[in-house]
Amino acid sequence: MDPRDLQARIEQLLRERVDPRSREAEIIDEVIAGLDSGELRVCEPRGGQWVTRAWIKEAILLYFARRETSAIEAGPALHFYDKLPLKSNYAAAGVRCVPPGVARYGSFLGRGTILMPGYVNIGAYIGENSMIDTWATVGSCAQIGSNVHLSGGVGIGGVLEPPQAQPVIVEDGAFIGSRCIVVEGVRIEAEAVLGAGVVLTASTPIVDVRGSRPSTTKGRVVARAVVIPGMLPKKFTAGEFSTPCALVIGTRDASTDRKTSLNAALRDYEVAV
Repeated sequence: MDPRDLQARIEQLLRERVDPRSREAEIIDEVIAGLDSGELRVCEPRGGQWVTRAWIKEAILLYFARRETSAIEAGPALHFYDKLPLKSNYAAAGVRCVPPGVARYGSFLGRGTILMPGYVNIGAYIGENSMIDTWATVGSCAQIGSNVHLSGGVGIGGVLEPPQAQPVIVEDGAFIGSRCIVVEGVRIEAEAVLGAGVVLTASTPIVDVRGSRPSTTKGRVVARAVVIPGMLPKKFTAGEFSTPCALVIGTRDASTDRKTSLNAALRDYEVAV
């Protein structure tokens, strides 16, 4: 599977406006198969940066247009009606999927990953030995690293359109607490910790309060940062009100024992998860 050849052929389909349902467009199926096996990724690290492949997102959109809605049965009790098939190669992939956890075909789950009754959308990538806990959702094209824990009810947003937009990225070893929401291409760097209820959008202020003066960034949580929900005053026509933000209150220790460093961070900074 040569990504350069696949890219050229997908871009040709788009230029020539080929009917996605035609035999000429069967290359779309090959791209989605590559996503499902992990041979292709919508977005991947390169030289410290993340590079998004817009042409793969375009192929996903074409795949939706290529398929017809049909009935899907997952045993005697679960019935679906959708355009996309479900992922099914869990045993061979070494992935544990707990009923009624659902991953769409075209998503990748690394060996040792556990999918509780949550949801993983097409184009998403999840590294090895990660936990997708109960009712956690991983949106289309989101990139989740290895040894990541997404706690119960976490919402990782999907960014399928526009194709050139960076998806949500959660790097290796990060811990995302219960009911956190991470959307709009926000990047959580390696081994960061989000306490329960943190909401991060592209415009959410991320206020670092570890120094003598606070500093504010947006769209990116730095490696090993410990983050909790916060509020900031903001003036409106009707008066001054509190608006949500995220507070960086500490740093997780660098350690070869990820579990020990995580437990220490949660204890030392009294972070609810």
